[in-house]
Amino acid sequence: MNSTEQNVVVELPKLPSPAMSILERTAPKLGAVASLRLHWPEYLMEAGLLGAFMVSACLFGIVYGYPGSPVRQAIPSSFIRGMLGGISMGTTALCIFYSPWGKQSGAHINPSVTLTFLRLRKIRTWDAIFYIAAQFSGAVCGVLLVTEFFRQAVSHPAVRYVATTPGPRGPLLAFVAEIVMAAGVMAVVLQVSNHPRISRYTGACASVLVATYITFEAPISGMSMNPARSFGSAFPSGIWTYFWIYLTAPVLGMLTAAQLCLWRKGQLSIKCAKIHHENEKRCIFCGANGGWRS
Repeated sequence: MNSTEQNVVVELPKLPSPAMSILERTAPKLGAVASLRLHWPEYLMEAGLLGAFMVSACLFGIVYGYPGSPVRQAIPSSFIRGMLGGISMGTTALCIFYSPWGKQSGAHINPSVTLTFLRLRKIRTWDAIFYIAAQFSGAVCGVLLVTEFFRQAVSHPAVRYVATTPGPRGPLLAFVAEIVMAAGVMAVVLQVSNHPRISRYTGACASVLVATYITFEAPISGMSMNPARSFGSAFPSGIWTYFWIYLTAPVLGMLTAAQLCLWRKGQLSIKCAKIHHENEKRCIFCGANGGWRS
């Protein structure tokens, strides 16, 4: 035996950290071009879904708010009209969440939702960037489409392109209200979507909150909870009053709810970035149904 001692270093394989998300461990890393080439259908779906939401918001804004509308003339109570508007938009959100497009893209239709799932490491960076760009574009296109056909009604001071602005109680209360609403929706989404027995009802729960918020909170802040939704109304109308509220408060609220969820349950308790996941559509987030392609 050689008297010279040799130090043998054995390099052990690196195991994934328990805190590392499933997306980080298993999903292929994609750049901007590859993401666009593989996932462009989901990006267009996000644009189309938020565009449809804005078309619905403008049309119902005309139906319930425009002085020349028969419905507006038949219902003098502003609270009842607000409640009907809430039910109408809640139903719109429900249809979007459970539509074929919504089942495939995940129906974020909100940059705040997308940024929250990016924080939770459930969506890749470039997918998040393209999702947000699609959401802003879709919102603007939806309002412009209604404007093309109903310019006089949608631009009327009683409708104002369904722009979101603070109510008479001021911008501070509007800012706080937007944070609270956004946090509430994200808390419900994360709680319900990650519960095996009730996950399929995530979209329904979120839709009920949308209807409730519009009914009771809209007089305080206009009920945005969505930077792209507010931008979609502000861009063609030029109404940018306290726009910073709607750009920041929804993001802060949803990120706060996500952080509380992480402290309570941990990273691995959050399964996927889809609102409605149990379906036959492909998932670009967790790879279900052929969602990852190279």
